[in-house]
Amino acid sequence: MAKRRYWLMKSEPGTYSIQDLEREGSTMWEGVRNYQARNLMRDECQVGDLVLFYHSSAKPSGVAGLARVSTAPYPDPTQFEVKGPYHDPTSDPNDPRWILVDVEHVETFPEVVPLTALKAEPALADMLVVQKGQRLSVMPVDKDHFKRVCRLAGAKTKIR
Repeated sequence: MAKRRYWLMKSEPGTYSIQDLEREGSTMWEGVRNYQARNLMRDECQVGDLVLFYHSSAKPSGVAGLARVSTAPYPDPTQFEVKGPYHDPTSDPNDPRWILVDVEHVETFPEVVPLTALKAEPALADMLVVQKGQRLSVMPVDKDHFKRVCRLAGAKTKIR
């Protein structure tokens, strides 16, 4: 079995929030239309990986909870929905361009850990989300950074 990886996945809470995930239990992480983020999901995400669920374009933006990758990567069906917001008319059903994973709810934090708090934490100085220009919706997280964010959040979930 491959070693567990850790991720940060961003979603605008007006589109899909940690509360939505908590209510639904799981969801497809659809609509990713950046090749680097797609490649990370396609090539590196695996069942059991843990995810920091990040609310972007929010007040405040920050980590709102935890999720877990619950499926292997598979083609994003929304790329073929002609009237959908994520339709890609150039994607070939025989060779789909866009890939996703499903994630399941693990924990909703009592409070969002704001980006300002992440940036203020010296132990997180190398975490990608605090770096200038890091705007990917899916990014890897170092295990120590993941654990530190969970401590800042007062997470109940134990990270081993």
